[in-house]
Amino acid sequence: MKSSSNNKHYRWYGVLTLFVIVAISYVDRINIAVLITDKAFLDHVGIAAGDRVSQGFLATAFMLGYGVSAFVLTPFCSALFGVRRSLVYGLILWGVVTWASPMFHSYGLLLASRVLLGVSEGPLFSLASSYIKAHFRSDENGKPNAFVNMGTGLGLAIGYPLVGYLLTQFAWDTSFHVLGVLNIALGIPLVLAFVRMPAGHADGVKPSSFGEAMARVGDIARGALHTRHLFLITLLTSAALAYLWGSSNWLPTYLREARGFSMREMGWLASLPQYATVLAVFVGGLLIDKVGRDRVPFIFMGASVGVALSVLTAINAHDPYAAACCLVAANFFWGLQSPAIPSTVQYCSRPEHTASAFGVTNGAGSLVAGFMPALMGGVISAVSHGSQGAAVTSASSASGFFAGFALLIGTQVVVFGCGLALWLRDRSQPPVAAAGSQLS
Repeated sequence: MKSSSNNKHYRWYGVLTLFVIVAISYVDRINIAVLITDKAFLDHVGIAAGDRVSQGFLATAFMLGYGVSAFVLTPFCSALFGVRRSLVYGLILWGVVTWASPMFHSYGLLLASRVLLGVSEGPLFSLASSYIKAHFRSDENGKPNAFVNMGTGLGLAIGYPLVGYLLTQFAWDTSFHVLGVLNIALGIPLVLAFVRMPAGHADGVKPSSFGEAMARVGDIARGALHTRHLFLITLLTSAALAYLWGSSNWLPTYLREARGFSMREMGWLASLPQYATVLAVFVGGLLIDKVGRDRVPFIFMGASVGVALSVLTAINAHDPYAAACCLVAANFFWGLQSPAIPSTVQYCSRPEHTASAFGVTNGAGSLVAGFMPALMGGVISAVSHGSQGAAVTSASSASGFFAGFALLIGTQVVVFGCGLALWLRDRSQPPVAAAGSQLS
């Protein structure tokens, strides 16, 4: 009995480790979002200050690599390496890529490095989902999913002011070097110390032959495609991630250029919505365990309405601080829906297919959402130039950002519709065991 109690206690160390790794990975991801406000960085890679599409595509390039990796590499990681070794290999790769990024002296090479960084981070959330599925029952996975997803908000909250500080105190390439060392020096020791799969769990058991390896990968991939409501969950994930990546990538520039905040103000104001996300993700995890599985779709529906109304109010607010407060509220509502996504995947998939199932939803969702920063950049640029012809004034630039942020409202319409459809489908079907369910 004592041993069982110790195991239940120890499993949380793995959850907290995954929380830290997610946080540092998100600092890596938004590093570029702050750097595009720096003229020296833009000159280094050959991007014009007004070229919003090229700036946005730096985030899109990461998400393309991330999405393909989550979809394609996750079955191999799950079948051949297991959760622990896959995390270690990933941390080494993305630490090296981050540290070496300043060595790329052209826009094309920087894009390639962002794709490679996305590839290295792609399986992260799928591996975390597999760890939680192995250690927690479906009626108790709300809180561990919340803790892991809180790393998203914390990474963004720490990342904006940290990168902003490094940018004001040192050369722009310092942020890449600091983050590259941080990934390896902090992440790997934590994984080796605390991430353990349950005894008897077939996690990364070495296959006896290449044929067995490929057969195992194929079984996992096919099993993932039999997850219940896979298309709906993937569409919902795409829309949710589109909001996250669109807002987080353009938030620093929006605060500086559309709302007139200084670099110092931009750093802490950009971090406030992320702290709201951290709090909301924790609350969302508690809600999942409290309301029961049949009511989880209501979290998607209610939170999406909150996000849409908050963004709409922010766009129309005249006072810049009021607009910033509305964006804080929008991120809070987004955070409520965040842990419900992996919880739903875990509920609808078999244990041995969870990592790959989440790889499908998160990978495909990331590929779709990855175009949001570039799409917003295109709208911002088009509206800005369309307002004043060839000359882009501060007022026309602001109108461009307002139009770009309006796209975020559409993502929440999709989230609401998917949440409603999930509720209607589950309501019309008899209860099924999550582990044994098939695609309906």
